[in-house]
Amino acid sequence: MKINRREFCLTLAAGSVAGLAGCGRRPLSAGAPSPAGKTIQLAIITNGNSDFWTVARDGAEAALKSLPNVTLDFRIPDELTAAGQKRVVDDLIARGVDGVAISPLDQKNQQEMLDGAAAKLLLVTLDADAPASKRACYIGTDDVDAGRQAGKTLLKAMPKGGKVLCFVGVIDAQNAQDRLNGLKDAVQGSNITIVDVRTDGGDTAKAKANAADGLVKYPDLAGMVGLWSYNGPAILNAVQDAGKVGKIAIVCFDEQPETLAGVKGGAIFATVVQQPYAFTHDAISIMAKYLGGDKSVIPADKKIIYPTLVIQKDSVDDFAQKLQTMRGRS
Repeated sequence: MKINRREFCLTLAAGSVAGLAGCGRRPLSAGAPSPAGKTIQLAIITNGNSDFWTVARDGAEAALKSLPNVTLDFRIPDELTAAGQKRVVDDLIARGVDGVAISPLDQKNQQEMLDGAAAKLLLVTLDADAPASKRACYIGTDDVDAGRQAGKTLLKAMPKGGKVLCFVGVIDAQNAQDRLNGLKDAVQGSNITIVDVRTDGGDTAKAKANAADGLVKYPDLAGMVGLWSYNGPAILNAVQDAGKVGKIAIVCFDEQPETLAGVKGGAIFATVVQQPYAFTHDAISIMAKYLGGDKSVIPADKKIIYPTLVIQKDSVDDFAQKLQTMRGRS
């Protein structure tokens, strides 16, 4: 059966893990054989500790239920830097894990580390890509398209145009660069001007301080865009503290509870949501099957892409309910 790549997985029947696993490509069969009954050891390395990764962990753990010979080490680095990720990778290699899915923080400067890991184990990139590396596959969003989607949404939120500030954790991450480029492409030729892009290194307190400082530095600011998941709540809190709710158009990414509450209350115009549950569910299943001998699970272009969805006030309750049901929390 041909899968419609434009279909957002959360519109499938509630709790349909098999459907989620197949969104964007042909479905996986349940289970994954391992050579001679060997336990396959897999790991996921995040690029942060936001609720995005909590949802992602739920997806990975759901996949494990049908993979009895697979174990998972879910790692949030103590230091959210390229060096911090390298320490985790080195530790996992020393422990003899079979496969790692990583969200690189600085794909250009991490290429040597990624290539070295790819020579010793199955390496896939997750959520953020490193296309020049020797990774076996990328699983996640087309971030340029997602950035364009955010930009088109911003045009609706700011029909008269104005100055906009963007916020992200690490601009060297491929997903940050791609989202920003897509955003700029979408607003090119409009009356919207992106005046600055501020980074916070994954520090939520600094993310809020950046937003608060921006409101002071640009008193005529009309919009704010958060490119990583925790930037939405940080922007929202700063705007609320400044008494500028309704005066600043906010567009952000992902489905943190504070973000969804902000959308429902009208303070956030919209959020562009990804599919972290499906990312990791598929990553675990794909790696297990690949290591079990089925090389066909990795497509020729080495990319497995999931569409994004714009959530606004009229759709937020339905989205939140489906998300909770999928995660087994309702």
